[in-house]
Amino acid sequence: MSREYHPLESDRSLIVYIDFKSPYAYLAVEPTRRMLNELGLSADWRPFVLDIPSYLGTAKLDKAGKVAKQNRSEEQWSGVKYAYYDCRRYANLRDLTVRGTVKIWNTDLPALGMQWAKQHSEAAMHRFIDLVYVPFWKRELDAESLSAIEALLASAGVPTAGFAEYVGGVGGQAHRDQQEAAFAAGVYGVPTFVVARGSGEAPAIYFGREHLPRIRWHLGGEQGPAPDVAYDLPAKIDLELAAAQGKSPALAATLEVFVDFNSPASYLAVAPTIAMAERLGVDLIWHPLATPPLKTLSKPSLNDDRSILHRRRRGHYIATDLARYAAHPLADLYTPFDTQFAAAGLVWVQHTRPSAASAYVQTVMARYWQQQQSIASTDSIVALIDALGLDGEAWRQAFEQRAATTLSTAIPPSIKQTPMYRLGEEILQGRQHLPLIEARLLGVAPLQS
Repeated sequence: MSREYHPLESDRSLIVYIDFKSPYAYLAVEPTRRMLNELGLSADWRPFVLDIPSYLGTAKLDKAGKVAKQNRSEEQWSGVKYAYYDCRRYANLRDLTVRGTVKIWNTDLPALGMQWAKQHSEAAMHRFIDLVYVPFWKRELDAESLSAIEALLASAGVPTAGFAEYVGGVGGQAHRDQQEAAFAAGVYGVPTFVVARGSGEAPAIYFGREHLPRIRWHLGGEQGPAPDVAYDLPAKIDLELAAAQGKSPALAATLEVFVDFNSPASYLAVAPTIAMAERLGVDLIWHPLATPPLKTLSKPSLNDDRSILHRRRRGHYIATDLARYAAHPLADLYTPFDTQFAAAGLVWVQHTRPSAASAYVQTVMARYWQQQQSIASTDSIVALIDALGLDGEAWRQAFEQRAATTLSTAIPPSIKQTPMYRLGEEILQGRQHLPLIEARLLGVAPLQS
């Protein structure tokens, strides 16, 4: 703790930032450890305490589990509800419990406990991490209780004499300074992974466990093509074994895919989604969906509060992340275009010749995001439909006659992002879910109830 603190530098090749009140960080711990063990490496684990009210508002439940106080927008509530829904489905795969918290906890104390245990030994720190996470997400731990944290330290085999003074003195001050330094350096959420690069190169910063395949690639010497994002599956779900055993989806297996032609995230999902469907022999049903565009980054101001800074850092990270996973420069991320023609074309192709819908989506997406040509006119869509061997003029006539009724697909009102997948009644947002979708389709992971 007395050494000078560098939020993006370490004597290890990987820094891992976690917070105990983040279910996403909780779910990242085990696969990160597994990856490091397989590579014969260790990481520098650090706490980063989230300031949730600065970007998601506040809420508190009463004893009956109903919201007693809150200042969240509908969009913020949708994000929170989906996050817990998402985390629970992956927790269930690993027999973990993730219960929604009754309030936004201050997790400075367990963060300081993590630092205290880390000074004792790395093994003790990892024991402490597990001792905190498991009861906290069962609602069995008061994370703001000094005596509760001291008891967990003792259970981890860490001496507690002097811990209270450490919290109220030099440790607490160092912790606050380190939190501000990490945020100023671009860390805004957890889990955040900081990967050391070659001499003279800036470290690579990744937010979310979906990046573990790419992080492994970095740490393993960047051999072969760089992998895409993917949420890990527990060892008991072995997709390679399922393939070797000849498992296949039910004959009527279909997967609904919602995309926004305005969305670069949708574009990046198209190729891996089609590849998975072709590998499994699954039919894709494509739907157009209009979602909010990426927000243009605001210009820095001396009056910026933490909420504004958080949104700007998140926005900058999203743009950086999209660019590094794309195989080529992308079209303008921030200027939305009229997608009504491309969307209506998709509805028509999906209805007229379903087998051509995937090719249509891939062609239209590539035309804009890769070739940077317009798709915002009837003429452009007619040409693309003709190129698929269909009758573009027939589509034009249908569009002109029924333009107001071409986008009739019913979707859950909470869906705000694309790509979005619907498998039965289960909703999954983002291409990082493709391994789980494949496991669901193959029957080696039961559908979410």
